[in-house]
Amino acid sequence: MSIAFVREREGGEAFEDLPDRPVSPHPNFVTPEGLALIDAELDRLHAEHAGLSPDGKADLARVNRDLRYWTARRNSAQVVEPTPGDAVHFGSTVTITRDDGAEQTFRIVGEDEADPAKGTLAYVAPLARALTGKQAGETVTVAGHEIEIISVR
Repeated sequence: MSIAFVREREGGEAFEDLPDRPVSPHPNFVTPEGLALIDAELDRLHAEHAGLSPDGKADLARVNRDLRYWTARRNSAQVVEPTPGDAVHFGSTVTITRDDGAEQTFRIVGEDEADPAKGTLAYVAPLARALTGKQAGETVTVAGHEIEIISVR
C-alpha cells in the first residue's frame, strides 16, 4: 500500500481513512417510511458506535463515515406525503407492461429507499422520470422500449 493512502495516528499506528460516501446532488425527497428507515439506520449506527472499542480504528472509521452520511441525509430529508391522484408522482405505486409483455409493479420513492428488487424505484431513475405526470393507459418510451401504464395508486 502506498503511504499516500495512510495517515499516521497518535501512538504510531496507521490505518486507511475512509472517504465520505457520495451524497446525491438531487433533492432528498423521502416517503414517511423512508424517513423512518433513515432514523432506524442512525439508531443502529449510534448503538454500534457505542459498542466499539477505541482500539477498533477501522470499525470506528467506517461507523463514523456512515454516521456522517446518514446524519446529512436526515438533515436534508424532505418528507413528501402521499397525495391521491390519477397521474404518476412521488409515492405512487405504478403497474406497467413492457413491450415484451412482462408486467411490473413498483413504488416511486427517494434515492436511499429505492431497491428495485423489492419493488421500489428512485424518483430520479430514468423510468420514474419518464412516467411522472402520466396516467393509466398512456405509453412512454424508455431506452428504446415501449412501456404502458396499467394502473396508478
